[in-house]
Amino acid sequence: MATEFDAIIIGTGQAGPSLAGRLTAAGMRVAVIERGRFGGTCVNTGCIPTKAMVASAYAANMARRAAEYGVMISGSLSVDMKQVKARKDQISGKSKAGVEAWLVGMNNCTVYRGHARFESAREVRVGDETLTGERIFVNVGGRALVPAIPGLDEIQYLTNSSMMDVDFLPPRLVIVGGSYIALEFGQMFRRFGSEVTILERGPRLIEREDEDVSTAVREILENEGITVHVNAKTTRAAKRDGGTVVSADIDGEQSEIRGSHVLVATGRRPNTDDLGLDKAGIEVDKRGYIVVDDELRASVPGVWALGDCNGKGAFTHTSYNDFEVVAANLLDNDQRRVSDRITAYALYIDPPLGRAGMTNEQVRKSGRKALVGQRPMTRIGRAVEKGETQGFMRVVVDAETREILGAAVLGTGGDEAIHSILDVMYAKQPYTLIQRAMHIHPTVSELIPTILGELKELE
Repeated sequence: MATEFDAIIIGTGQAGPSLAGRLTAAGMRVAVIERGRFGGTCVNTGCIPTKAMVASAYAANMARRAAEYGVMISGSLSVDMKQVKARKDQISGKSKAGVEAWLVGMNNCTVYRGHARFESAREVRVGDETLTGERIFVNVGGRALVPAIPGLDEIQYLTNSSMMDVDFLPPRLVIVGGSYIALEFGQMFRRFGSEVTILERGPRLIEREDEDVSTAVREILENEGITVHVNAKTTRAAKRDGGTVVSADIDGEQSEIRGSHVLVATGRRPNTDDLGLDKAGIEVDKRGYIVVDDELRASVPGVWALGDCNGKGAFTHTSYNDFEVVAANLLDNDQRRVSDRITAYALYIDPPLGRAGMTNEQVRKSGRKALVGQRPMTRIGRAVEKGETQGFMRVVVDAETREILGAAVLGTGGDEAIHSILDVMYAKQPYTLIQRAMHIHPTVSELIPTILGELKELE
């Protein structure tokens, strides 16, 4: 006999637990199903553990640069990878345990541990039990996309998930991919002491960014001794002499890159292929993402998809915003839509890249008249004082409405400074609002009004 619930939530990433909290508080009886570790990608293999490791890498880099600041460190510098991993595990583990304890102790919430599969549009099976619910929320996240490279299945390649188990220093790390995950791990392990080679099949790194942003990021990485190859199509991987050889077509010429370890960071795919979605009649697109409308409702009434599995975003903040959208519409009579949100994210190399809204190239393609302001970090006092002057800041605005269209802050504090711009964009106010604001000195953000006072026509 099936156990009845008012709502079933499959997965405990950023959207699921918070939604369970709202639904149970509204008096609903809720089932939460988790097949693996509580907290999803962010807590276990994404934001929290990787940024903890980025912090360790930053500390190692600053220790090497200590003499630049008049700080003398006697003796040789070494990185204890077991300690790096232990610190990361402690931070990540605390978050995971917190999510699990919250759900297990939540009134009107029953936690099921196991793999969920749809039996029908209202039935979900977990092990030997069948659950029914009038509302079902799918929050199953995603995983690494592993391309069909000959020989790859014969080597012990790494992904962003298995990198979390690394407690040693790979002597020579070859990274297949040149986007956000690849670059963060690349710089991180270079700072730990690995030789790092990045193979990107496209014409440049992080191809979704403007070309000058991509170029500046590449220069930052190459300045630290990372070898970057673009137009590099990986054709084969093989074991050889106790290591690995990755063959690649680089600018039309065959090359072999020797490494001790290989990290595959070529994208993500949704965890929707083993959910029995066909039995429920739930539509997915050609990449496996659950098709949803602007309020995250799936093709079957009473089913919603939140987080990385719906193709509407691949970040913790978009997943949490999915929860907010669903909860507002379902519980608060407050219509909110996914299309209301502005694209915003960060690349956590050092210095970080903070991004909001459109790129310059997107603005050009839109055909609208625009103005742009830009300043190198070498002309930002706070960056000079910190000795962190790589990168630049840029803001582009609509010449007619005077609203901000997009911004990029590649530099120290870029992931924080971008929010003062983002908030004005959400307020749909003219750029003069922030241009006339008095900001604190010395900060990175204080130069945003200055940049907005030096706008020129976007060519």
